Amino acid sequence: MQQSQNFQALGLSEAICSAVRDMGYETPSDIQSQTIPFLLSGRDVIGQAQTGTGKTAAFAIPLLESIDPELVAPQAVVLCPTRELAVQVEKEIYKLSKYQKGIYSLAIYGGESIDKQIRALKKGVHVIVGTPGRMIDHLHRGTLKLDHVRMIVLDEADEMLNMGFREDIEHILQRMPEEKQTVFFSATMPRPIMELTKRYQQNPEIIKIARKELTVERIEQYYCEVKEPLKPQLIARFIQAYGYELSVIFCNMKRTADEVADSLNRLGIRAEVIHGDLSQAQRDKVMRQFRNSNCQVLVATDVAARGIDVENVEAVFNYDLPLDEEYYVHRIGRTGRAGRHGVAINLVSSRKDQYRLRDIERYTKGKINKIDPPTKQDILAFHLKKLQAEIENLQAAQPHDEIKTALHALYEAGISAEEVAMVLLQKQLGHLLKEEQEVSFRPEKTSFSSNGYNQDLTRKKRKSRNRDNGPMTRLFLSVGKKDRVRPNDIVGAIAGETGIPGKSIGEIELLDNFSFVEVPQDVAQMVVREMQNRQIKGKRVNIEVSEGSKKKRRPRIKQ
Repeated sequence: MQQSQNFQALGLSEAICSAVRDMGYETPSDIQSQTIPFLLSGRDVIGQAQTGTGKTAAFAIPLLESIDPELVAPQAVVLCPTRELAVQVEKEIYKLSKYQKGIYSLAIYGGESIDKQIRALKKGVHVIVGTPGRMIDHLHRGTLKLDHVRMIVLDEADEMLNMGFREDIEHILQRMPEEKQTVFFSATMPRPIMELTKRYQQNPEIIKIARKELTVERIEQYYCEVKEPLKPQLIARFIQAYGYELSVIFCNMKRTADEVADSLNRLGIRAEVIHGDLSQAQRDKVMRQFRNSNCQVLVATDVAARGIDVENVEAVFNYDLPLDEEYYVHRIGRTGRAGRHGVAINLVSSRKDQYRLRDIERYTKGKINKIDPPTKQDILAFHLKKLQAEIENLQAAQPHDEIKTALHALYEAGISAEEVAMVLLQKQLGHLLKEEQEVSFRPEKTSFSSNGYNQDLTRKKRKSRNRDNGPMTRLFLSVGKKDRVRPNDIVGAIAGETGIPGKSIGEIELLDNFSFVEVPQDVAQMVVREMQNRQIKGKRVNIEVSEGSKKKRRPRIKQ
């Protein structure tokens, strides 16, 4: 299907077209132009698209066109994997419904008072955007009825399955009317999603955006070699040398995110952190500060960052390379939005990082070029250029008479213009050049070739790495069947707390009083540390490495 030249050509109402214009959109993106006509005609749709492609409007626009304002009951449901994404989607729907009188939407999610949500539901809403767990809470309480739902959208369906929500999703789908429109949006289409589509969709139209369109061409991608302890200092260097006003840093662990934010603040970079340990009120406060440019840097974990939608993010730093290639595309999609230019910089400090970088490049079919650490001279050059522009602006304005008088007084005291300039430059730029000597960021022992990768791996080893997740470690958990724990509960808890992708979690063995779960060997200690004393199904968990646990298996869940 050819991309429409404008939104009016899609047959949309004037109310929607006006809202779209107010939001600054001129022409529909590929996913929008291909999806909207099918959804308007009532077809079920499977859409494969990444963050940043405009997929929210692709389903939100036809969803709003189908709402009957006179029927004050939920008529459309959007399921999201995280509360941040649910809030983001609901805000987009709210903006798009600006000129449609009498249409109300509501985001429901954990971490916010359920009583507040119940009161809002009683007032009457037409569109519900929520996380699976909180949706089921309302269904069981009887505070949410789905009798009049005409459309359900599963946004980032693959992520919901990775987090262990399959049973919850099916429970919600089964509570809906048989006659409804079902829409799946997902970055990938693994077998579990295709199984759901066969069961719950009728002759769906499959719309797939080619991968070359999924990786945003406006984003320049680089990697930089650095010693692990010097990563915060290197990021500060990049920000000082290139003047990035808003940046996002991604870490794989919550503890790392906290430490990075602390380090950057000590280096004079205003940083805030967002991850799963923060309350919803705390997350909202952090996001307000970031959107309002009250902090320069947002340090985030993957799960917590699902709802980050700030248009003027200039740079993304991968402090830790993601454990899953799909996460990489989600991460870098936080920059280069709304036609702007963006930069993604990957910090590489080990052989393992080299391997991951190569996998990412192969997955995205894009080139990640090497960039050298900025020097003190690079920082000085940037700020001198900035200072030069300020001086030129000042010359265009009329200086205050008091300033002229003070300058003449200095001259009369025998102080030259050069000495005055030297003192002012020291005050202005001295803090950027604190180190007595240049820092060596490059790791001592690396075998990076000119194109960024070690070429020693044989083809056989590369194939082996792609076939499974490598060595696995077996962990003991102090919860079991008697605690009403399911395998998906364990997957969801580990993925949600640690940020590792659910599909990398291996075999789960449930016994009456305890369980065993396999995780990749290289993240096992992190999982033990992050999960210790966390709760699964309301039960506090003790977790430790099981004796004789190291195995090498294909990941699977044993029911």
